[in-house]
Order: sequence, then C-alpha cells, then structure tokens
Amino acid sequence: MNEDKAARFAAALAGLPRLPLASVRPTPLEPMPRLSAQMGGPPLYIKRDDLTGMAFGGNKTRMLEFSLADALAKGADTIVCGSAVQSNYCRQMAAACARLGLDLHLLLRPIRPIDRVECQGNHLLQRLFGAQVTVLPDSDMDAQQEALTARAAELTAQGRRVYRPRQDDTLDLDAIAYAEVGIELARQCRDLGLQPRRVYVSALDTTQAGLVLGLRWIDSPIAVRGICPFRDWPRRFDDMVRVANQGAVRLGLDIAFTAADFDNDDSYVGDAYGLPTAAGLAAVRAVARTEGILIDPVYTGKTIAALWDDVRRGQLPADEPVVFLHTGGAPALFGYAAELLSE
Repeated sequence: MNEDKAARFAAALAGLPRLPLASVRPTPLEPMPRLSAQMGGPPLYIKRDDLTGMAFGGNKTRMLEFSLADALAKGADTIVCGSAVQSNYCRQMAAACARLGLDLHLLLRPIRPIDRVECQGNHLLQRLFGAQVTVLPDSDMDAQQEALTARAAELTAQGRRVYRPRQDDTLDLDAIAYAEVGIELARQCRDLGLQPRRVYVSALDTTQAGLVLGLRWIDSPIAVRGICPFRDWPRRFDDMVRVANQGAVRLGLDIAFTAADFDNDDSYVGDAYGLPTAAGLAAVRAVARTEGILIDPVYTGKTIAALWDDVRRGQLPADEPVVFLHTGGAPALFGYAAELLSE
C-alpha cells in the first residue's frame, strides 16, 4: 500500500465533522481455520466490523459518525429515515440518536407477514432505544419515500429541525467511512504478512463504493467482491460510481471511477430481499458451529454462501488468503428463528 497516499487520505478525512460513535477501531482481522477446513478452500480471514461497539455493532456505526455529525452541524434536532423492519441501519441509527439526544422517526417496510405483528430482533431494539416507529402497510419502496417526505414536512411545519440522511448530497459521507475501512484493512493485511486478492462483502452501494475508493486510492491490489442483497437493482453500478466519485471530490483526491471498477453479484439474493435462502441459512449455521461467530440470514449469510460457492467452483486459489468483511446484523437472527431452526 502507498503510505503517502494513506496519509493524504487521513489528512483530508480529519477535515470533516465526525462523532466518536464506534468504540472499537480498528476492528480485528482474525483467521477462520475451522470454516476454511470445512469449505476445503483457501485460508479465510474475517474483518470484524460486527464489533464496532454500538448497539451490537455493524458497518453503519462508522457511517453515522459522519452523517450525524453533518446533521448536528446543520442544527438538526430530529432525524427521519426508514428501511425494512429488520434494518440494521435503523437499529444503529436509533442507538446513535439516543446517545446524541436526537428524536428519531422511523418509517419501516414489512418484508414478511410476521414483520407486521412481531416485535423482535432489530425491530425490538429500535423501539427500546426510543425511536418513534411506524410500520407501513406494505413493502413498496416508492410509497415509503413518499411517506418519509410527508413526515419530514409535517415535523418541519411543527418547528422541528429535520435531517434526512442518505440523500444525494450526503450519501458519499457513508462511503467515505468505508474508504477508511479499506485502508485499515490493507494496513492490517500488511502487518500480518497477508496478501489477499479478494475481500467479500455484502453491499449494495456505499459500503462497496467506499471500500473500492480507499483500496484503489492507496494502490492496494485487493479487489472487492460485493454480494448484493437486492435482486434486479441495475442502477447499483451507477450509484456506486457516483458515490465513490463524489466522495473523492469531497476529500480532494485525484481519482475517478467507472462501472468497470465494481464487481457486484446479485445472483445469491434468492426470491427477494429479506427472505432467507437455504444456502444462506446453511452458511449462518456453519460459521456459528465452526468459529462461534454470528452472521445473519439476509446479508452476511448470503455473502458466505457466495464465497463457499466460489470455492466449490475453483474460483479461489487454495494458497491465497481471502477476507470476509463482516458488516454485522446478528440481532436480526431473532427475527428469523423459525427459518434457522428448520434444518
């Protein structure tokens, strides 16, 4: 890795508003010898971003350090956002808002019928942290965006200073957080004497955009293989290009990206987002029973399933280490207990 470029990145990053939300940094990079043996593949390592420290950890905690700093800098007292009922992002957002004294309004999409009636996993934690949660009638994403816009307008009319994260002009803040992770990972690999060529991660937009930005900026040979949690989302490549380039401009880095810079595979989604696959559930059980580590059935489980499939198909050299970046999500396991126990 190019340490001069890493230093330039760190200096640029220091110029952005940031909150100290993650209590573990850098997160560990650990071997997974028993899982590697069970797969019959190359040496596997896990980057433990499930251990960032806030509300059971996860990748979003790093992102919220920048986006909520931006919210406070703009005088916000209320956050309005939403995703799925079992959203890891919304769980970490709820904890961060509780810590910062911000009111949080969550408008959540039910993915499964049980999401309308059961308060478990991330949904339970969102409420425990004090978020004002509304479960919408259905999973329509356009209707959710309309509802979020209406709620923000309603609260603004009441005199609240509303901030909506992940908008077009701020989405790159999430990616910048993961550009830092890319550099952190490259440095850990160097210090451990590892030379991986691939890191696997569950990603749709900002996580992968950031990793690619950070790794490419420091001239690292590590490629990012993103496993998409959504089916039929062709604009994700354009989104990653836009967000990575926007982040580079914000930081003053002379680098640019095209769609060819991103490997993102949506063939492991299964029937739909939020619905487990047999291979993903098997991966959750395998990681738990070989390494004592919890992954989830919506994101990371499907990513390990993809990695395992690549091993079976001979896509990974047996003597070349591979990194799995664990983005968190363990609390969602409690919302999928029936599926996990029906082996």
